[in-house]
Amino acid sequence: MNNQETLQDEKKYNKWIVVLSVLIPIVVAVLFGIKIPNVEPLTFLPPIYATINAITAIVLIIAFWAIKTKKQALHEKLMKFAIMLSVAFLAMYVAYHMTSDSTKFGGEGIVKYIYYFILITHILLSIIIIPFVLITYVRALTKNFERHKKIARIAFPLWLYVAATGVIVYVMISPYYV
Repeated sequence: MNNQETLQDEKKYNKWIVVLSVLIPIVVAVLFGIKIPNVEPLTFLPPIYATINAITAIVLIIAFWAIKTKKQALHEKLMKFAIMLSVAFLAMYVAYHMTSDSTKFGGEGIVKYIYYFILITHILLSIIIIPFVLITYVRALTKNFERHKKIARIAFPLWLYVAATGVIVYVMISPYYV
């Protein structure tokens, strides 16, 4: 496949990348504001989806190692697994917030500012990372590995930060769950 065909293949996916990159945060925000009446709160989910975030971070690190050691098939499987983990996280996160009230952080002083800095950067980057992950995936799918590597250098640390800070946010707020 020549470079022109590869770019045309990528273009086929661009519309979906844009749609998903806009739609996912909007749907999550809308669903976040909806409370399902007469449903038992899914209070058991936060430690599960925090664990999924931790596993995602570990999978991303192993996938990075795999590609650095030229284990491309393993890297590909791990990255697909990381995407599936992120989708599972998102589904559980939304389900929890549709059935439970948000937990307020009860820390004070400098810890409060650290928590909110981590939380805000985590939320913002979790939105920003969506198109980066999708573009990176499409470039691998279309076997445009040079362009894949260029964007992966941005996507990897952002995604790793989002996964790791998801765990940190959970650990910091967990004493305040009712």
